[in-house]
Amino acid sequence: MLGSIKGPEDVKRLGAEELPRLAGEIRDLLVDSCARFGGHLGPNLGVVELTIALHRVFDSPKDPIIWDTGHQSYVHKLLTGRQAGFEALKQEGGLSGYPSQAESEHDFVENSHASTALSYADGLGKAFKLRGDRGRRAVAVIGDGALTGGMAWEALNNIAGVRDLPVVIVVNDNGRSYSPTIGGLASHLSSLRVTRRYEDMLEFVKDKIGNVPVLYDALHGIKKGVKDVLAPQVMFEDLGLKYVGPIDGHDEQAMEAALRKARDFGGPVIVHALTQKGRGYSPAENHDEDQFHSPGAFDRATGAEKPKGRIWTHVFSEELVRLGHERPDLVGITAAMLHPTGLNAFAEAFPERIYDVGIAEQHALTSAAGLAMGGMHPVVAVYATFLNRAFDQLLMDVALHKLPVTVVLDRAGVTGDDGASHNGMWDLSILQVIPGLEVAVPRDGERVAELLREAVAKQVPTVLRFPKGPVAEPLEAVGKLGEMDVLRAGDPDVLLVGVGPMAHVCMEAAKLLDAQGISATVVDPRWVKPLDEALVLAASAHKLVAVVEDNGRVGGVGDAVSRLLRDADVDVPVRTYGIPQEFLDHAKRAKILSQIGLTGQDLAREITEAVAKRSAPLESPTVRP
Repeated sequence: MLGSIKGPEDVKRLGAEELPRLAGEIRDLLVDSCARFGGHLGPNLGVVELTIALHRVFDSPKDPIIWDTGHQSYVHKLLTGRQAGFEALKQEGGLSGYPSQAESEHDFVENSHASTALSYADGLGKAFKLRGDRGRRAVAVIGDGALTGGMAWEALNNIAGVRDLPVVIVVNDNGRSYSPTIGGLASHLSSLRVTRRYEDMLEFVKDKIGNVPVLYDALHGIKKGVKDVLAPQVMFEDLGLKYVGPIDGHDEQAMEAALRKARDFGGPVIVHALTQKGRGYSPAENHDEDQFHSPGAFDRATGAEKPKGRIWTHVFSEELVRLGHERPDLVGITAAMLHPTGLNAFAEAFPERIYDVGIAEQHALTSAAGLAMGGMHPVVAVYATFLNRAFDQLLMDVALHKLPVTVVLDRAGVTGDDGASHNGMWDLSILQVIPGLEVAVPRDGERVAELLREAVAKQVPTVLRFPKGPVAEPLEAVGKLGEMDVLRAGDPDVLLVGVGPMAHVCMEAAKLLDAQGISATVVDPRWVKPLDEALVLAASAHKLVAVVEDNGRVGGVGDAVSRLLRDADVDVPVRTYGIPQEFLDHAKRAKILSQIGLTGQDLAREITEAVAKRSAPLESPTVRP
């Protein structure tokens, strides 16, 4: 049946009795595809019936459906004509793991960062009103922890202020984000999940005395008071938002009925759907950690994940626990990613010293500032791409006050599979502008532990960043230059500055350059902000400086090195090799690094050409008449 679905109109033509079969086929395909390469399985198993109902009620893309977070959109992709290519989900040439405008007109927003959908819907709804696009609805599906983000509540406040705004908000309430969703809002939604007393009472009144209009109207008039006692959904209605629910999100017919009412209401409506993350696949349902939120490749029959080996995150996790035993002032903070960032081990060892703030990176940084003011040393662990969201807090709430807060950035640089929004290619650029902040980039696992210790020992704001994937083999220094590690000493031809894991690329390039008669010195600065002044002496002894970083080329370490040498009046050319300033398509990290020229062979070729150009005599410019 799924093979016959080419778009939403095909979904609408199915009879109600056919929909359970369609849902079953979708779940089978989801499990098969994610077992092969990995993916966000748990969230999508939970929204199968909900997505079917959405496409039977609304007219996508006329009615834009905006997914928040975007990793819940796999079923949406399958129902909008993208079954071909789904077997290569998140692989090069296959479908993106998030909504993608390049894939389909049904993907309005490429929102893989959470808590944004309501703001998009607010703007779309207002645009529809202003343009006179009657009959159009902006539909925002928010859940899997996204309502813990403050931006979602800023949007709710604005949506509630427009009585006839054509916006339908579907709260996909599965009680989870990566891990169980925490906080006051989560507790509120949990109470809604189990509260049916108001609805049951109202149905009883309708059945028993509905034929006595005056009495029924009187009872209905005290609805708000009854709701205050029996169900806390009044919170939403106090905001001016019509509330429908809670609805069993796996009862497709009930979801359709609720969504039709919301569509036809004529103003902003919240439809509260209760779903189960991992629904229909027992290994996911019974997975206590995160209901198979985003597993790697796994065995379909057992759900056992294939071994991943030792990764950078493991080294950080282990060293932080050791530090925790030594330092009672250390506390950990995560933004709904306790396990993915490796803070789970610290949480198990020191449960009273860990704080999961939900998908709220801005709050995480300012809360960390408060903890530091109170005498603690917070370690805030987030993915590098999500630090973008908390830049102002790191700048004004942490750095301005010179507070000892350590931010640990996992998945820095090219991450690959998750696409443009998840590459951590911005942090070394945006962090350069923050006064007093110090930034460390380890080249291997031993340096992760070493630099983490140095970072938490400092009484200033610090950042430690490392990439996704298997941890690099140890690369020992052969000497020191100031506080920098000299990895290879060469004649004064080229100075290669390898930032973190790019030091391995520089070592490979240096060997290839030897074959071309070009001698290269390789240094790892370890701390890239501030740069070691010894770099000035090293650069002045070479004919060319090449900085290699796993970050955007604009405003990163390369630019900082150029500025350092320029300010010191050192007239040595500096070339930066990094990530081009563009949004990268999804593919494996190694493949992307090859595509953008960040391999030893590419680097050796580029530097050989640069040296040749410097050696060639300059030609006089031709002046045209």
